[in-house]
Amino acid sequence: MGFMLEGPVLEGALVRLEPLDRRHAADLALAAEEDRGTYAFTWVPRADEVDAYIDAQLGRATTGMLAPYAQIDRASGRAVGATSFWEPRSWRTDDQLDAIEVGFTWLASRAQGTGLNTEAKFLLFRHAFEEWGVARVDLKTDARNSRSRAAIERTGARFEGVLRNWSRSWAPGEDGRLRDSAIYSVTTAEWPQCRVRLEDRLAVIPGVRGGLLS
Repeated sequence: MGFMLEGPVLEGALVRLEPLDRRHAADLALAAEEDRGTYAFTWVPRADEVDAYIDAQLGRATTGMLAPYAQIDRASGRAVGATSFWEPRSWRTDDQLDAIEVGFTWLASRAQGTGLNTEAKFLLFRHAFEEWGVARVDLKTDARNSRSRAAIERTGARFEGVLRNWSRSWAPGEDGRLRDSAIYSVTTAEWPQCRVRLEDRLAVIPGVRGGLLS
């Protein structure tokens, strides 16, 4: 595939997505140890695993299949979570990206429900559709993860079904087991309406109108 997956810095009013780097380790170690009850089905390292987590993500990035980000809370300047573009697919030509997934996403509990996740998804979707020209963006989560599924649905992504025994389970006590994955997508035709939906949600958050949306 001729397309090279490289994630640029993406800047919003609430969040800045920076390519993941070892300099983010200290912040992520603190973020990961906040209320871990919110991470039941999500891969979030413990504080003492963050260095290895970053190394693993950077290793995946060298394959061209992952562009990992740290999510930076602009109000504090600290990394409060992570997300990624991954699994780029091209079917028509070698240098035309047809599809990309947004995944490996987690946020510290204090950053959840603040609008950071909504804005991060807006930035990632907008870049995928309007800069890379993709035909679809995928999102997947453990089919049992009602919190994650609700967050995905609020972006306007459409539920496509459940892929059984699709990938490794990250749930506590389920090492070596496979999970069912709920898959969602946004297509090119749906992106304009999805964009308006996300903009409307962001517009009611104090401080966003003058940043991302003006």
